[in-house]
Amino acid sequence: MTHDTIADLLLDRLGDARPGLRTRERDWTWDEVVRESAARASLAKALRRDGPFHIGVLLGNVPEYLFWLGAAALGGATVVGVNSTRRGVPLGQEVRHTDLQLMVTDRAGMALLDGLDIGVPRDRILLVDDDAYAARVAGLAREPVRDPSVTAATQMLLMFTSGTTGASKAARCSQGRFADRAHVMSAKYDVTRDDVCYCPMPLFHGNALMALWAPALAAGATVALTPRFSATGFLHDVRHFGATYFSYVGKAIAYILATPERPDDGDNPLTHAFGTEASPEDQAGFRRRFGCRLMEGYGSSESAGMIQRPPDTPPTALGRPARDGVRIVNPRTRKTCARAVLDEHGRVTNAEEAVGEIVDVDGAARFEGYYDNPEADAERVRHGWYWTGDLGYVDGAGFLYFAGRSGDWIRVDSENISALPIQAVLRRHPKVIDAVAFGVPDPRSGDQVMAAVEVGEGIGFDDLDLPAFLAGQDDLGTKGVPCYVRVSHALPTTGSGKLGRKQVQLEGWRTTDPVYRWAGRGAPAYALMTTDDKAALREEFIANGRHRFLP
Repeated sequence: MTHDTIADLLLDRLGDARPGLRTRERDWTWDEVVRESAARASLAKALRRDGPFHIGVLLGNVPEYLFWLGAAALGGATVVGVNSTRRGVPLGQEVRHTDLQLMVTDRAGMALLDGLDIGVPRDRILLVDDDAYAARVAGLAREPVRDPSVTAATQMLLMFTSGTTGASKAARCSQGRFADRAHVMSAKYDVTRDDVCYCPMPLFHGNALMALWAPALAAGATVALTPRFSATGFLHDVRHFGATYFSYVGKAIAYILATPERPDDGDNPLTHAFGTEASPEDQAGFRRRFGCRLMEGYGSSESAGMIQRPPDTPPTALGRPARDGVRIVNPRTRKTCARAVLDEHGRVTNAEEAVGEIVDVDGAARFEGYYDNPEADAERVRHGWYWTGDLGYVDGAGFLYFAGRSGDWIRVDSENISALPIQAVLRRHPKVIDAVAFGVPDPRSGDQVMAAVEVGEGIGFDDLDLPAFLAGQDDLGTKGVPCYVRVSHALPTTGSGKLGRKQVQLEGWRTTDPVYRWAGRGAPAYALMTTDDKAALREEFIANGRHRFLP
């Protein structure tokens, strides 16, 4: 039976004695999960007041988070997942923007909120690790009741976008869209009742909710939680829970692969996982090492279901457009772009004509909007079309490829080149954990290529032997060789674990991490930039009247 709300899916688990939730401390059956959710729905109802029924949740990956998700579904409330990696004024601004009635957090979360104007009085903040809260919840009725106001259109989530390319926005998600994703994802990625779904990604992010919790709920699979992701603890958790499935973002996979390899890595129950942005090399490496197949997809907090991935999809492609309305268009003319012509290395030889924005001409009706942000809504929906903000191209066989975001294209010597192939080459280096490439202004005209690489402790720039490595990469064009390379042991990340591209690009060479500048001709050679070098570069911008372009 297909259910059209998350409340329906929860009530369908009532009486289910199979494990629904596991932590290292205890287990809950699905029936117990639903009843714990019902108790918190009763508490929320008692505390409800006029205005948007928004409940902020600022917690790690702990059972209370899932119980409050269930409470919102049964009670017709909206959970606002608060990013626990935010700090200070930005955190306060995000929370205040969403007009919360209640905040559910713990002592650690309360410390983050201390002194911030979040618009929530202290007496409406619930601390889940407080004895008074435990006593209060223990006395509540646990017989699930679905609020009569709940329909498929009832808003259930406000999910902050990760902010990799700009300010975060709170994307709306209704119970209907959430339930649809539950059914689609469980079928598409083969999440069954027999699976144990380990959740290393933060529950405030759509990856954990859409790709793991919702399909597990629909299938009646077990959800396994640990408070936070640990690359060194990943395999221990997998074995402890008997996990067969997990969700991820590419940086997490890179961190796991950077841990020391052991002969018994393949001795684990994992079979499959779903996520985004793992390189083809990392996908192959993960399967070889752990015997687990990584399934890549395309989607966002605002939309999903635009791409199908048939079995013959090339490793670097996303798949095929799911319907005729999903197209690659020129943003200025709205005309469909030409098919991409690829060279022997898979590089686009006609980027000016082939690369454009990924749009869904029929997707405006499916986009549910951002909370209290009409400017962002207008940017996303134009001319009746849904604009993803992502770039792509389609090859001669009809496969669609991700080409980055608008800021991923770099103007070098009057030619547009993509940052994605450059960072793909850098991520291929055996000593590089993660990498990002981007454009920084040239002091005379156009852009230059800069890269930031993350390496393990004890590894320095000279250990990479980068000039020789780059010279050996046949698929790296001459214009793609980075002029600047930042070396870090911990590049900035977003709350979902993605690399903080926008912050890294804004910092440019002004970072406190060491930055090496190309100083040779022919085969690249690099020299460490000193404070004097950076000052001289700034003067060069000023001398050429381009100081306004400085990062």
